[in-house]
Amino acid sequence: MARRKNWLAVTGTVGPLGIGVASLWLSVIVLLPLAALTVASLEDGIGGFWEAITAPSALAALQVTVAVSAIVALINVVMGTMIAWVLVRDEFPGKRIINALIDLPFALPTIVASIVLLSLYGPESPIGVHLSATRPALIIALAFVTLPFVVRSVQPVLIEADREVEEAAASLGASNWTIFRRVVLPTLTPAIISGAGLAFARAIGEYGSVVLIGGNIPRETQVASQYIQQQIEIDRPVSAAAVSMALLAIAFATLFVLRVFAARNQRREEHAQ
Repeated sequence: MARRKNWLAVTGTVGPLGIGVASLWLSVIVLLPLAALTVASLEDGIGGFWEAITAPSALAALQVTVAVSAIVALINVVMGTMIAWVLVRDEFPGKRIINALIDLPFALPTIVASIVLLSLYGPESPIGVHLSATRPALIIALAFVTLPFVVRSVQPVLIEADREVEEAAASLGASNWTIFRRVVLPTLTPAIISGAGLAFARAIGEYGSVVLIGGNIPRETQVASQYIQQQIEIDRPVSAAAVSMALLAIAFATLFVLRVFAARNQRREEHAQ
């Protein structure tokens, strides 16, 4: 009995049953679908897999996806950090409403976002801005659905930031820009990088928000998710699975780097304390 209590104290209170249920659920929801996708992508062997992901149209779709997603992540780094700063440091009418609207892309079906963007920037744009079937349209659509990742990553860090350090720097004559660059930005950098990585990983797999506004033009505005759908429609499931695996690898690599960065940052903070 004593040995059992000690084992539970180390591993938690759920016991073997809880661990088994969690492992089973993880296997059914994540591991089995990934295994099925891997098997489907290798149905024609390694050579067939490589041929599928290096086909000119597949490479073009992947390149457009990665390039646009990287641009969107950089834009959201700037705008998301600025919005988080305003929401935390400034008081103005309607602040709570705007703060709630930040999470709207999480709740709104992405196809609805595409319809709204098409009505605003499409051929019949009421503001005279016609961006349909262009890469700027992809950037706008993806920026909309990924903005909350940066804002919600930076916002808690700003809330917990020590304002006394900033006040001390101001009392010593430091300008606002110097205070932000030397005091605030180093504190926010881990959160900014984490938010940017999550936004990038989300953007590379996005489909709904770009399906209408993007135009799905091969080698121009066709993203990888649309290319995958196209391969399914023309009865080429192996090619679709192979490109899906490529997207999965990119997303996994991004999230893995974020985990490593977060772990190193945590160790650095522990040593500093």
